[in-house]
Amino acid sequence: MRTLLQSLAALAFVASAGSALAQTAAATPTAGLDERVQQVKSDVIKLNRDLLVLEEELLFPASTQVALFVSMDVGKLFELDSVQIKLDDKLVSNHLYTPLEVEALHRGGVQRLYLGNLKSGTHEIVAFFTGKGPHERDYKRGATIKFDKGTGAGYVELRIKDSTGKLQPEFDVKVWQ
Repeated sequence: MRTLLQSLAALAFVASAGSALAQTAAATPTAGLDERVQQVKSDVIKLNRDLLVLEEELLFPASTQVALFVSMDVGKLFELDSVQIKLDDKLVSNHLYTPLEVEALHRGGVQRLYLGNLKSGTHEIVAFFTGKGPHERDYKRGATIKFDKGTGAGYVELRIKDSTGKLQPEFDVKVWQ
């Protein structure tokens, strides 16, 4: 399937670039080469954007799509190092964080860790978070949730937040429908 899409993309690129260049050259024979090249670049960028959207729609139809995200709320009690996610006992994502990525999460960023297909029914997500906890101690915690995947797209947020009452981080899983 992927090679078919790549072949279609290559053919469309060649056809688009060739026809755009021919039309531009025929319409303005004295126009500069730089203008024609810029026009072809613009056409290629538009075509590439359209092909990426089409590819995502073909590979991940809305009826089977599931996406897993990670976010942080405050994050003063936990310094994130890595996240590992298992979906139905199958490892689907493992990510090591750089300081810049952790900083982006602290500022309210949300990272998509997984996008895939999942049939309707009950599924289980197990997420392991590792990093430095309170008092600079190594910290590894897990969060588990069972959720029902309906006929539409499924979105699951793994949220790390501080519990000031307990003085330790909490790991919350929220299913968005």
